[in-house]
Amino acid sequence: MKFNILSVIPESFGEYFHHSILGHAQKRGIIDIHIHNIRDWTTDKHHKVDDSPFGGGPGMVMKVEPIFKAVKSLKPKAKNNKTRVVLFSTRGKLFTAKEAKRLSKYKNLILICGRYEGIDERVAKYVADEEISVGGFVLSGGEIPAMIVVDAVSRFIPGVLGKNESLEEIKGSYPTYTRPEVFKSGKNKWKVPDILLSGNHKKIEEWRKRQNKK
Repeated sequence: MKFNILSVIPESFGEYFHHSILGHAQKRGIIDIHIHNIRDWTTDKHHKVDDSPFGGGPGMVMKVEPIFKAVKSLKPKAKNNKTRVVLFSTRGKLFTAKEAKRLSKYKNLILICGRYEGIDERVAKYVADEEISVGGFVLSGGEIPAMIVVDAVSRFIPGVLGKNESLEEIKGSYPTYTRPEVFKSGKNKWKVPDILLSGNHKKIEEWRKRQNKK
């Protein structure tokens, strides 16, 4: 699966995609992550990607032209190549595990990261296939949402995780512990629940089901 991320500050992604699960998945050729600078699709000498809003108001608005050109150039030419263009927006559909699983069925995801006061509405209407929000709050841009979506979607792609059972969406979420059995700090003694030390796998499974926050 290929992820193409469009941003005006591509350096903000740092090293996140190069390590751990996502890094290993890329080395094995399961996923492919590319970060693109929207300025590369501008035509003026200043590589301008924003302008003042029609009707007045504070801030600057990201222009439709470079985003349209970027998406057009990144979309596979083959009609049967399943591609989805996602715009991050506070007005978008809430991103959940269900949405992540749905998006994992595509072959290509193009993720548009906004900045400044917003993005020209024509991007939402005519360029993007859908708008997504990662929560009921406002961030400075779409870069963090893009990282969230890439991470969450990748986990549903076969082979990315060592075992499919590792998905919390499958196994649920329950408390986990490891050595030492007793952690001492001053007068405190924090113990591992006895059931996990019992060796009784049936009872351990029952305990985990009771604790489950799936």
